[in-house]
Amino acid sequence: MPATSDLVAVWKTTDGQRFQNYRATFTLLDIPIVRRAWITDIEAGDPLSETAPGSWIDWVRRGKYRALTAESTTVIRSQEAQRADTPVKKAILLAVWAHFKDAPHAFEALAARIFQMHDQRVIIDKITQAVADGGRDAIGRYLLRLSEDPVYAEFALEAKCYRPPLEGTSANAVGVKDVSRLISRIRHRQFGVLVTTSTIGRQAYQEVREDRHPIIFFSGKDMLTFLWPTASTHRNWSKTC
Repeated sequence: MPATSDLVAVWKTTDGQRFQNYRATFTLLDIPIVRRAWITDIEAGDPLSETAPGSWIDWVRRGKYRALTAESTTVIRSQEAQRADTPVKKAILLAVWAHFKDAPHAFEALAARIFQMHDQRVIIDKITQAVADGGRDAIGRYLLRLSEDPVYAEFALEAKCYRPPLEGTSANAVGVKDVSRLISRIRHRQFGVLVTTSTIGRQAYQEVREDRHPIIFFSGKDMLTFLWPTASTHRNWSKTC
C-alpha cells in the first residue's frame, strides 16, 4: 500500500447533507513490550529517546516497516464436520464401505481416483500391490508448472476403508498409528494423502497440523463431494443403498 493510501477521506450524503469520514489503515509494528519510560519521554517531547523501541525508530527514520505478524490458526476439523450431513449421503457412504470393506485393495484404486478427480493436475502413477506395498497404497505426482516445462511434486497415498458413523455407533476413525505409518513413508520433498470412508481422529489430526506434516486428509464427507454428483444422476440410488 502506498503512503498516500493509509488515510483516505470518504464523502457521504444523508438526507441531502454531505459529510466527511476517514478510512485509516494501520500497521502494528513488531514491538512486544512498550516501556513506561518511553511513554514518559514522548510526553516530554522526545519520542526518539534511547528508550524508544527499535522498530519505531526504523519506521520514523528510514520508513522501514517491521510489522507484527501472526501465524494462521491451525484448522482441525471436528468429527461432525467430517461426516455425511444428509440421510441419502450417509446411505451412499455406507454402501461404499459395505462394498469395499472385504476388498480393501479395490478401495485403494477408488481412493486414488477420487483424489485425482479433485484436481486435474494430479497424476496417479501406480496402485501398489495388495501386500508388501511399503506403506503406500498408491503413488503419483502433482503438476506444479505448465506442461511444456513440467515440475512435479511426488506424493504417497494411503487408503483406509473404515466404518463410517452409523446410527447409534461411533465411527471407526483413522488414528495416530495409521497417520504415523503414512508419515514414515513420505520421502524428502514428498507429501502424503490419506483417504478414508470414515473420519480422522482428533489426536491424529492435531498432531499432523501442529507438527506441520504435509498430509492432505479426505474424510468420508470429502469423498462424497465427488461421489454425490454421480450418484444424484441415478434416480433410485437411495433405494439401492
